[in-house]
Amino acid sequence: MSDMQTQPVALTPEQGAGLSQWQRVVNTFGAPSKTFIDIRDHSRSWWLPFVVYVVLGYAFFAAVSAKIGMQQVVQNQIQLDSKAQERLANATPEQRELGMKFSLYIIEGVFIANPLLVLAGVALLSLGLWGTINFVFGGKAKYGQIFAVWMFAALPGIIKPVLGTVLIMMGVAPDAFNIKNYAPTNLAALLMNPVDSNKALYSLASSLDVVTIWTLVLLGMGTAIVAGVKRGSGYIAVFGWWAIFVLIGVGWAAAFS
Repeated sequence: MSDMQTQPVALTPEQGAGLSQWQRVVNTFGAPSKTFIDIRDHSRSWWLPFVVYVVLGYAFFAAVSAKIGMQQVVQNQIQLDSKAQERLANATPEQRELGMKFSLYIIEGVFIANPLLVLAGVALLSLGLWGTINFVFGGKAKYGQIFAVWMFAALPGIIKPVLGTVLIMMGVAPDAFNIKNYAPTNLAALLMNPVDSNKALYSLASSLDVVTIWTLVLLGMGTAIVAGVKRGSGYIAVFGWWAIFVLIGVGWAAAFS
């Protein structure tokens, strides 16, 4: 009888049940390799991180609008930009009013269009990373896998709008609010004055951000897993692109400061 009993068959990762979206989110913070292996072996679904980004982004927008005021945000950015101050000083009253309105519309538009900007940004960056890991490092990742990895790897970024919202609700001074660097997670926000500091150095210090580094480490790990390459190759690809963008940002700040 025992010889006729069916023996249990071990399921391969492809055959076993995958993680739920919530499990992937939780594992991204506690056991990230499990999330990325699940993306490789099962679904490339990324909807939950996207929903989280959108909800927290709009919550931050609401806090800024209610407690700081978008007009104040625009004025603060002008105070941080000597070139903008010079242009306004040389403009007519009508031109100044038009310029202020235009700046206000841009900032509000960025907040409102945040979901589309997130999708477009991740799509473009994933394309560059997909090409790099496959054609430079011999990986076998699919574009959809890289896109999903990026969505989950960026989850530490939710710390910034959450922290920013908390600080705003606690009563941060409206005239000291910097929409471009509102969370104290980098050297520039913690140690430097954006008005008096060298712009190139401030840009470099802003890039040395604990949340950004955390995200890059997760992204390098996830990219290596779905591409089937050594983890070091994933880190080189990710941090290589990051270094290029940092240098461009520093150069831009130096050129236009």
